[in-house]
Amino acid sequence: MPEGTHVVVVPHLAESLVSATVGKWLVRIGEEIAQYAPLCELVTEKVTTEMPSPYAGVVVELCVAEGTEAPVGATLCVLRAPNTKHARLSPAVRHLVRKHNVPLASIVGSGRDGRITRRDVERIIAQSDAAARPVVDARQGIGHGTPAKVATDPTVRTSGIHLSEEPRIPQIEVEHGDKSEYFIDVTPIRNVIASRMRQSVAEIPHAWTMIEVDVTSLVALRNKLKDEFLRQEGVNLTYLSFMIKAVVRAIKDYPIMNSVWAVDKIIVKRDINLSLAVGTEDSVATPVIKQADRKNIAGIAREIDELARKTRKGQLALHDVSGGTFTVNNTGSFGSILSQPIINYPQAAIVTFESIVKRPIVVNDMIAVRSMVNICLSLDHRILDGVICGRFLQRVKENLEAYDGSTTVY
Repeated sequence: MPEGTHVVVVPHLAESLVSATVGKWLVRIGEEIAQYAPLCELVTEKVTTEMPSPYAGVVVELCVAEGTEAPVGATLCVLRAPNTKHARLSPAVRHLVRKHNVPLASIVGSGRDGRITRRDVERIIAQSDAAARPVVDARQGIGHGTPAKVATDPTVRTSGIHLSEEPRIPQIEVEHGDKSEYFIDVTPIRNVIASRMRQSVAEIPHAWTMIEVDVTSLVALRNKLKDEFLRQEGVNLTYLSFMIKAVVRAIKDYPIMNSVWAVDKIIVKRDINLSLAVGTEDSVATPVIKQADRKNIAGIAREIDELARKTRKGQLALHDVSGGTFTVNNTGSFGSILSQPIINYPQAAIVTFESIVKRPIVVNDMIAVRSMVNICLSLDHRILDGVICGRFLQRVKENLEAYDGSTTVY
């Protein structure tokens, strides 16, 4: 490589990862980038993360196309020291620069001694025009580069890990289309999700079961504590915090739930690291509460808030999504009352909490209005059977129904 040129390679993100996919380039050829500034989005089977540039310089070449997988150590792009020889511009080049307001620092001169030519400027102009082409709002159709505001009900997505703010609307480029249909690209993260879901369904014999729980006392307890908890902790005390604690206690009683299939053996994990299925408008992430069995309800609530914030801002790192042993989902935050979830490969089970609804229930041979919730469990039938899963769900039910006015979150 010429002197002053830097080669940026795919980093070794984690011990078990041997490749990564370039989800999106955050720079263009000819653009000057500072050291540690975001260079591109790298997508792995675990997380999407922004890669900082290890060097300062001007982008000379992008070696991996968006959506392409590259092995660790492969060249991602080439940078070189910024060109400072801008004084010698021909009148035609100077006119183009002024007319299109092109920053000179963004131009890599291809002429003799690094001189900027007309072709260099036209290339930058063409790239800027391409960046302004129309995009599609995945929920509303063709747009014009700016996401439309979507009216949101403030009561939606407030009962758990799912986002309580209006999430970013995915922007996807149109490939083709006519009056009856249009096509959208499959993003790298969506492709990874599809691959993992296929693997889970193909390799794991799924079975599922459901139980209903009376959470009237839990609803009263949360209503009693939530305002003071918010003042003291600065985060919401969600139902999910109590539900996770109930699941953790049940796993401690039935540790086989916290396991994976290894062909000739079953590996039971000692640490209970709960993965949380977090849905945004364009993807699903599974950040992990590490050693959840060592945390009280307040600590779980704080972690839920932190993981939701990181997910919302796209700041999840590999350590945030690694090591999960059992997955909890909160489909009830969308109003769902019954789900059959797909297991988070290679774990043995996933449990979902549905929407809490008031229903007439028979209590002591009398009709009473109670707050009820369905809990649905999908299981790996190679490891788990109906008896053990039935007992596990019964223990979760007992734990949830045991919450009352004397329960402390600390």
